[in-house]
Amino acid sequence: MANADKTAPSGPPSIAPRRPIGRLLAFLPLVGSIIVGVVFAWGLTRDPREIPSALVGKPVPAFDLPPVQGRLLGLSAADLSGEVSLVNVFASWCAACREEHPLLLELKAEGDIPIHGLNYKDKPEDAARWLDTLGDPYTRTGADRSGRVAIDWGVYGVPETFVVSAEGRIVHKHIGPLTRRELEETILPLVERLRSGAANRTVARELEP
Repeated sequence: MANADKTAPSGPPSIAPRRPIGRLLAFLPLVGSIIVGVVFAWGLTRDPREIPSALVGKPVPAFDLPPVQGRLLGLSAADLSGEVSLVNVFASWCAACREEHPLLLELKAEGDIPIHGLNYKDKPEDAARWLDTLGDPYTRTGADRSGRVAIDWGVYGVPETFVVSAEGRIVHKHIGPLTRRELEETILPLVERLRSGAANRTVARELEP
């Protein structure tokens, strides 16, 4: 009786290669983690004051607020046309607002530019006490108790300061407490350029036949 051929095949058994799509799927969690880490690290290096505002270049939002308790003049969109002005978002509970407050009082004393206050989510008596105690640098104040108007302005936090043109357009936004450097290097030169531009347009209209 003939013996059956029991010769074993040479070499290791063949293994089917993994499909490329399987390898890609295996690395997806790692790639996702790397992307999230990079974005997070980039965010930590960003100066929050450099966050652009979607409203820059656009008219101020429509609003009409009553005055802060103890004040006579409220604040509305109609009040922000006719001259270049600043709108400062503040609150009595805001520690950084106290930091910038002396600078706002200096601006008021110089009388060079009107400053309007947007009081954000404050108790009426607290806001009144804040201005009575520390001094009131504002030409007009609007009591935004619900915070709805601040949201329409794109406010990220308190304090924030906006430069508004004579045409009632937002042209600059500063996030955080104002500094003397920011005023001298950015805001006041911008105010002068806006005023010069408005004056030139007025002269041009007067010279039109």
